[in-house]
Amino acid sequence: MQIGTENQFIIGYSLHQRPTDTRCLKPHLEKVKAALGTLPKTVVADAGYGGEENYAYLESEELEALVKYSTYHKEKSKKWQQDISKLDNWQYDEAEDTWTCAAGRKLRFRYESKETTESGYEIRKRHYRSVSCEGCSFKAACTKAQGNREISVSLRYLRYKQQVREKLRSEEGYALSVRRMVEPESVFGQLKNNRGFRRFLLRGLTKVSLEVGWLSLAHNLLKQEATDRKARNGGARR
Repeated sequence: MQIGTENQFIIGYSLHQRPTDTRCLKPHLEKVKAALGTLPKTVVADAGYGGEENYAYLESEELEALVKYSTYHKEKSKKWQQDISKLDNWQYDEAEDTWTCAAGRKLRFRYESKETTESGYEIRKRHYRSVSCEGCSFKAACTKAQGNREISVSLRYLRYKQQVREKLRSEEGYALSVRRMVEPESVFGQLKNNRGFRRFLLRGLTKVSLEVGWLSLAHNLLKQEATDRKARNGGARR
């Protein structure tokens, strides 16, 4: 079950027969777009949605993506920054199309491979290999491979990650990412704990979707009632 919220009102929902969030983002937003006629200019989501395909979709829709990727928080740790095996701690030379590892040795381009996702999105990865790891004192900390170090990289995904990283670390981006924690998470808390809705009563996507629609409508009505009551009480005190 996916929901999109604004000020803790449910503005869209969708149901998916998937165990993870990653491939739910695009169909969820497509349903929201069909219902509302447009999409919000900024989409804020957690790391479960931070894949290349989702970033490419948000870019194609000209939406600002404040969507964390899986290693966003880890890469800020001292342990991560001191790990010489991590590509994030290496240097890329775009002109030469080479990577330079922590030992100062270059990994040169060998070939490009293509991978097509279930939805038809094509991921292109460039493969590089070290000229020589022989005699390198860092090798044990860098790789478990017997031969030279090899890596495969999607340069497009790296570009998306850098864009998202900069946005999330901006003042506005940080504020929005913090706000996300009190948006859909609070709504799920209301539905499951305060409303006691912990399992679907119907079967089949069509019926379950209708059930979630009723639930969302009830939540929004109760939310509006609470908002109006708070406004009236606030006015009376003044």
